[in-house]
Amino acid sequence: MTPTCDCPRHNPDHSGQIPRLNRIIGQLEGIKKMIEANRYCPDILTQLRAVRSAVRSVEGNILQSHLRHCVAQSFASPEERDRKISELKTLFDRFED
Repeated sequence: MTPTCDCPRHNPDHSGQIPRLNRIIGQLEGIKKMIEANRYCPDILTQLRAVRSAVRSVEGNILQSHLRHCVAQSFASPEERDRKISELKTLFDRFED
């Protein structure tokens, strides 16, 4: 089970990312069709790289929101600040490519 944000108020709104995610889904559907049509490998790889870049952009936007909302609020309390710093360290360790 994924822990929820223990921000004093509530989780930030990420609904602005939905249009970007819908575009990514469309890109993936296009890649699927390219594979089904046996398209040229470099063309498929180029589109996969574009999807990866788009996903990273959404990831960066959500991370920025988390830092501005949840992490910034945590600095009012030393205990909460330390918890958030530990949470971020764990998150970044998982994200190593």
